[in-house]
Amino acid sequence: MDNLPKDLPADLPEDSPKNTHQSLDPEDWSAFRQQSHRMLDDMLDFVEHLRERPVWQPIPQEARAKFQVALPQQPQTLANAHQTFMNDILPYGPGNSHPGFMGWVQGGGSPVGMLAEMLAAGLNANTGGRDQMPLEVERQIVRWMRELFAFPDSASGVFVTGTSMANLMAVLVARTVALGKNVRQHGVREAAHQLTAYTSIEAHGCVAQAMDLAGFGTAALRRIPSNDLFQMDTAALSAAIAADRAAGLQPFFIAGTAGSVDVGAIDPLNEIADIAAREACWFHIDGAFGALGMMSPKIAPLLHGIQRADSIAFDFHKWGQVQYDAGFLLVRDSTQHTDAFAAPVAYLRREARGLAGGSPWPCDFGPDLSRGFRALKTWFTIQVYGTEKLGKVISQTCDLAQYLVQQIALHSCLELLAPVALNVVCFRYRDPTIAPANQLNLDDLNRDIVTDLHESGLAVPSTTTIRGQLAIRAAIVNHRTDRSAIDVMLSAVLKLGQERYSAAIYCSK
Repeated sequence: MDNLPKDLPADLPEDSPKNTHQSLDPEDWSAFRQQSHRMLDDMLDFVEHLRERPVWQPIPQEARAKFQVALPQQPQTLANAHQTFMNDILPYGPGNSHPGFMGWVQGGGSPVGMLAEMLAAGLNANTGGRDQMPLEVERQIVRWMRELFAFPDSASGVFVTGTSMANLMAVLVARTVALGKNVRQHGVREAAHQLTAYTSIEAHGCVAQAMDLAGFGTAALRRIPSNDLFQMDTAALSAAIAADRAAGLQPFFIAGTAGSVDVGAIDPLNEIADIAAREACWFHIDGAFGALGMMSPKIAPLLHGIQRADSIAFDFHKWGQVQYDAGFLLVRDSTQHTDAFAAPVAYLRREARGLAGGSPWPCDFGPDLSRGFRALKTWFTIQVYGTEKLGKVISQTCDLAQYLVQQIALHSCLELLAPVALNVVCFRYRDPTIAPANQLNLDDLNRDIVTDLHESGLAVPSTTTIRGQLAIRAAIVNHRTDRSAIDVMLSAVLKLGQERYSAAIYCSK
């Protein structure tokens, strides 16, 4: 500080223009503070009274019309904008915070995460790089994840939007390991052999998309059959790799799944790790929601072998109950990680001191230079609740899934369509008194039951296809979901199914 110049500019001359500076700060901080408190209270009221609201409701046309107006030229008051939010946005959200939401694998967030997001927005840190405390928070999360997954100190990690992005980044790291750093300049066209990748037929579609975006094409991804538990068939995996090698191709990447998208199955990770080691393939795990089961002593044994992965992709905003979005990629070898993404350029010059210090930066571990402070809401969630409580919440969702399975078994008109490994239950409504050949169109019937449920506001399951049959899919992820929410959903399915079946509006096939 002693080196600062002593002759700093004096006040502006008398004839300088006055009051021409434009700022977005409020002119009346007291009034702004009062309105801010009102907005915070409204959101706390919303979260506190979620159970009294419908899970989801259709959006009226008049509400949509308010967002089809011309670009505003003149300012309006913050109070008016807030009122529009309260009237026309908040009531028509997706509903994933509600205990009756079981449609897709989405976490419910928490009041703690909401407040942390507000703090992060106030700080407004760009966490792409540079020597700032928000990066130390992110590095703390990396260290915690090394501990959780028994990864070495050499492991690196980075926050991203979600597992779809993390899976793509894992493919790019594996590509660089397989072909060398020159692939970043010359692309895959100069590879001596065509590279091939492998995943289960039950894997999320973003794995195939990652192969597409990485330039390999989806045809280079082998979709391995699954067994009766919807897990990857490891014998079929070994056979597919052997066939590709015999054809002169180069296997390089195997993606196991920890919590499959349709039924929540966990692939035999330890067996896949053995195959990957034998075949010199990168072993990646798509653990979008299932990987954080490591926080639960009850679920962790099901994930045996996850500690052997070369990389793991997962989302804190699912089982971790962090506000959206908070995806994460953990890579065993930080050098291999940076080899795939670091791009030294003059405007990102690193220094030994000052704000340009603190290397390496998050932008060395992924494609994002401009990125928000996702680590803060994750840090707050883990710090305030602790992994023991978060693990109990994870176990609770799996216990609720088993409760739902038990209730399904009590009703002859309900049929379980897949085994339940974790927290996803797939079932359907049918008439047990009628021969299968004379049943109504069960796919249409169950699809309409789900749509009716959505519009009722009572519950939101989703649909999927299990072995060619449309299923009602209940993914129990939200920490607010309890047995009463399960009972409401199941009672509504039974009532709606009976009403629609009795109406005989479906053509038999």
